[in-house]
Amino acid sequence: MSEHSLIRPESNDDQQAIWRVNQSAFGVDDEANLIDHLRDGGFVDVSLVAEVNGKIVGHILFSRVSILADTGPINATSLAPMAVLPSHQRQGIGTKLVEAGLEVCRERGHKIVVVLGHPEFYPRFGFSTELAQRLESPFGGGKAWMAKELEAGALDGIAGSVRYPPPFGAFE
Repeated sequence: MSEHSLIRPESNDDQQAIWRVNQSAFGVDDEANLIDHLRDGGFVDVSLVAEVNGKIVGHILFSRVSILADTGPINATSLAPMAVLPSHQRQGIGTKLVEAGLEVCRERGHKIVVVLGHPEFYPRFGFSTELAQRLESPFGGGKAWMAKELEAGALDGIAGSVRYPPPFGAFE
């Protein structure tokens, strides 16, 4: 990222720029609208933006999910979506967003993060399909379905289905 870059928490004034970043990165409105619905429903836990020279060029969002296990529900976090403007991709902005987002999640005491994402990108941050094998995703996913422990052993012996907030239902 350029020397004039910054990763920071989302503010109310950023919402239109965040919508544009996600719409541009994904080429459709679905993820941008998802963010609005998650925000409106109070499901957002961490939302960070990347600024370059004062312009928002990237965004990452983490929302609360539950793992419905035999022993009862277990709190976890979902990384979705993460987007960078096409003009700023492949410059390390996505990497910085993921690293910063995971650090904030860790600071807030989260222990488990799940993601349905590019299997070539997310393993560099410790996400693994093996950790997600005993977690059922409502979206399928194969090699794209991954989990990460923010606390070692957090997924030991845990199996169950991941329950996402209602706004994700549009993607099932």
